[in-house]
Parts: sequence; C-alpha cells; structure tokens
Amino acid sequence: MCGRKDIGMIQNRELTMDDYLGMLRRRIWVILVPALIAPAIGFGISYLLAAKYTSTATVLVEGQKVSEKIVTPITTEDVMQRITTLKQQVLSRNRLQPIVDTLGLQKGGDSLDDVLDDIRKNVDVQPVEANSTPGVKRKPGQNTDVPGFTVSYTAPVPRIAQQVCNQITSMLLEENLKSRQQAAQGTTEFLSQQIEQAKRDLDEQDAKLANFKRQYAGQLPGDADNNMKILMGLNSQLDANTQTINRAQQDRTYAESQLAQQLGAWKSSESTTSPQALEQQLAVLQNQLIQLQGRYTADHPDVFKTKADIAQLQKKLDEVNSAKPDPVTEKANMSEPPEIRQTRVQLHQFEQTIAQATATQKKLEDQIKLYQGRVSLSPSVEEQYKQLTRDYDTEQKVYDDLLAKKNDAERTADAERQQQGEQFRLLNPASIPTTPSFPNRLMFAGGGLGVGLVIGMGIALWFEMSDKSIRNELDVEAVMELPMLISLPWVGEEENKNGKKTHSKQPRVSETVEV
Repeated sequence: MCGRKDIGMIQNRELTMDDYLGMLRRRIWVILVPALIAPAIGFGISYLLAAKYTSTATVLVEGQKVSEKIVTPITTEDVMQRITTLKQQVLSRNRLQPIVDTLGLQKGGDSLDDVLDDIRKNVDVQPVEANSTPGVKRKPGQNTDVPGFTVSYTAPVPRIAQQVCNQITSMLLEENLKSRQQAAQGTTEFLSQQIEQAKRDLDEQDAKLANFKRQYAGQLPGDADNNMKILMGLNSQLDANTQTINRAQQDRTYAESQLAQQLGAWKSSESTTSPQALEQQLAVLQNQLIQLQGRYTADHPDVFKTKADIAQLQKKLDEVNSAKPDPVTEKANMSEPPEIRQTRVQLHQFEQTIAQATATQKKLEDQIKLYQGRVSLSPSVEEQYKQLTRDYDTEQKVYDDLLAKKNDAERTADAERQQQGEQFRLLNPASIPTTPSFPNRLMFAGGGLGVGLVIGMGIALWFEMSDKSIRNELDVEAVMELPMLISLPWVGEEENKNGKKTHSKQPRVSETVEV
C-alpha cells in the first residue's frame, strides 16, 4: 500500500552533521544577508549619536619613604577604599560648585543640581594594575598592590573634559594630603586627651595604693614572713621573761624569809638596852640578891658580884634615864645592821626586777596580740593589696601604651608635614582628547554584525521549522516508522545556470512502497 503524508520538520530522530550542513547550504543567504546589512546600519547609526570625549589623568601612589618600623603609617585601610572616600568628598556640592562657576558649565535652563549630577556620572576612578602603564611601577617599601589610579572625565567638548579632569585630580591630591594631616593631628590630640585622663586615673590609683600602705603598714603581703619571724621572736621573749619573773619571785620569797629572821634576831638584841629591859633586869638582880643574902653573908663572892651587877645596872639605868634623846644617836641606835640592809637591797632589787619583767610581759603580750592580728588579717589585706596593685599596674600599662602611641603619632605627624609618608603624585596630567571615546564605531559595527547573525540564524531556523519536505531515507523511516524496501530517483526538469531546462535523475525520494 502506497501513500503520501504531510509532515513538519523531522523532530523524532537525531540530526547528523550532514543534516546541519544541508541546512547551512540551503539557508546560507538567509544568514549572510542580515549579517552584512546590520554592521553597515550600526556603523551608520554611530554617526548619528553625539560624540563624547574622555580625558584621563594618571596618579602614582608612592609608598612611605620612612621605614614602618620607625614611623607607623597613619592609615591602614585599602588604597581604593580611601580613594573612594576621597572621591565622595571631592564630588560634594560645595567642592564641585566652584568648578561649575569657573568653567561656566551651567548653561541654558539647566539647574545646578542637574549639572552636578552629570559631572558625578561622568567621573570615573579606576585602579592601575602593576606594570600595566608605562612609568607606573611598584617602588620598594610600597605596601599596596595598587601602584596608582586613573581619574577620567567624559564631556561633549574635549577642552572641558581636560579642564574638569585636571580640577578633580588636583582636588583629590589636595584632599588626600589634607585628610592625612588632619588624621595625624587628630590622632595626636585624641591621644593627648586620653593620656591626661589616664594620668588622672593613675594618680588616683597611686593615691589609693599609698593610703592603703599607710593604713596597713607592716601588714602588707611582703611583711607576712617578717611578721611571722617577729611573732616567733616575741613568743620566745615572752617565755624568757616569764621564766625571769618566776625566778625573781622565788628569790623575793627567799629574801623576805631571810629578812624576817634577821629582823627577829636584831630586835631581840636591841630589846636588852632599853629602859624597860634594864628595869626588868634590875628587878631580877635585886630578887637574886635577896635570895643570896638570905643564904650567904655579905662577904660572899656571889653576894658581892650581884651587888656589883646591880650597882652597874642601876648606874646604866640612871644614865639612860638622865640622858637627853639625841636624834643622831637615836638614829644610829635605830639603824639596822648591814646584813639587814643588804637583804633589804636585794629584796628591793627583786621587786624592781619583777616590776620591770611584768611591764615587759605586758608589752610583749600587747605586741604579740598586734602581730597575731596582722597575721590573721594577712589574707584579707593581701587580697585587697593585690586588687589595688592589679588596678595600678593596669592603669600604668594603659598610660605607657598611650604615651608610646602618642610618640608614634607625633612622629607620623612630623613625617606627614615633611611629606615623608604615603603620597599621591600626579604622573600624567589630563590632556585634550583628540578622538571621541563615544561612540566607538568599530564596536557599533561589531554589535551590528552580532545582531545580524542572530537575526539571520533566527530566520533560517524559522524556515527550517516551517519546511515539510522529506529529503532522504532517514526522514522516510522516521516518518513512516517502516523499513524502506526501494527508492526511485526523481526524474524532472530543472533550469540550469543559463535558464535552460535539463533532465535530472537525482536520487530524490518522492514515494515509498509500504508492505
């Protein structure tokens, strides 16, 4: 059974390279015509647009001339971040308005804000890669990967582009120098204020520490060992003093008993020479005489001796009774013997020794209590002292650090005033551009070529999508989903290049045989 089917583009089989080449041969002019026309149109459009000119200045970033070990850089931020900040400051209204007034950029009915916005949009600052521009090389000691940057300005008039670019570049250099000097000076002033505050805090902490030392003199952590040694020495002295008191008390007791004995013996001997004692002795002798007279005669030796004793005793009594009291004699009679006086002196010495030892004991006990209190309070005092010394050391460290930073800041400020720090130097000033930066006619032509190719390929693809022809055996098998048994060549007339019709027997498949 034979048949014919109307089909669209073959989509249910994989296309081979021959298929793609066939499509290109069939649609080559559909692709080439737009690709040739579009560049010409783009090139022509570039002449219809207003020309703009860009003037560019190159600035070199010179590294610090003094070693960073000696002078600390005033800024550590990235160069491009700093340049961006400087750009924002330079493009402010107050800085741009003098340029507008000097160059007469405000014309017609344009407002000042519109002119300033136009300037900001046309200013471009870009970093320069190392060794990408002649004359821009990274110098020894340069601590940045950006050796320089370019400042560009685009304007319809070449001279205006050059003048505005030079003005903005000069303002960038001035603003950088000014900002660095202000930063150095501001850092110095800030550190001076901080040092004054730190010095007040340090003095206050020093006064607290001095008052604490005065209040707890002898109780500080450094005195703990000495206090223990003194306490041990005082305890030893107290023990020795106690032994001294005990010995003195024993000696005093012995001396008191000896004195009592000596006083008794002395008083008994003194009692025989007193009038009362003489009268008693006289009465005793008279009684003895009466007894002897009754027993013996007057010539008896005992009677004679007793009478002689009575007469002597009577005489002595008369002398004692008739004698006036003499203070010296009485004092001499009343004076104690040397033995008693010596004993009394020894007893007095023992009393003094006991009194002195007792006073010393009281003093030692008071000192022991004092040092025991110091030792017991030592942990608490040590904790407070450590806290005060930590605070003092902290304040001292802060003060020393700030003082060192201030010295660094002063050196940095001196280096900035002498322009020894990082500097922006104008390497290539802006020149008057001779060719417009916009429009780029070659770019417009290239863009037209790309657009033409896209349009041509789109049209060719649309033609192929709309084509329903079956051109080879693979198309037949894909459409009919049956194996092909035989193919018949197409016999028809075709016009040659001269317009004449010729017979062709090309193997074109027009019908298929289905089984």
